[in-house]
Amino acid sequence: MQIPYRPLALAALAIGFFVLVLGRAQAGGGNYYTPVADAVVKAECGSCHLAFSPAMLPASSWKRMMGELQNHFGEDASVDAATAATIEAYLTANAADTGGRTHSRKLLRGVSLASAPQRISELPKWVDEHRKVAAWEWTSKEVRSKSNCVACHRDAERGFYED
Repeated sequence: MQIPYRPLALAALAIGFFVLVLGRAQAGGGNYYTPVADAVVKAECGSCHLAFSPAMLPASSWKRMMGELQNHFGEDASVDAATAATIEAYLTANAADTGGRTHSRKLLRGVSLASAPQRISELPKWVDEHRKVAAWEWTSKEVRSKSNCVACHRDAERGFYED
């Protein structure tokens, strides 16, 4: 009996493709965060800035942030109560401390979850990862601020934060 090589080659190619694609989702250790999948969160949060992955902060942070929308980093980001409830439910259900997110645990290492940190850019792991970025680069016209992840991380909207 002769084994057909063409189907085996195609199967090997398909397996290789899936290993590459699925491997990328876990690549880079702590540099992949599940992107926002909820349409309301994408629309409301993403209308002003990148809709940050809920896996980048603990649930306590998202609850605090949603409770302070009238002063959201100097802006009034208030929404109606039903929309706020939808957004908060999604963010807290998918927060860094809801389990099963190795990358989130790395980002939050050394952070007291009870402190409800508000700025991802002030987390020790984030600061360490960005320590080599010159101060002037943060204010350049292309970047403008530390919250503009997509300026340097082209695939940030898809959850990839590799350089």
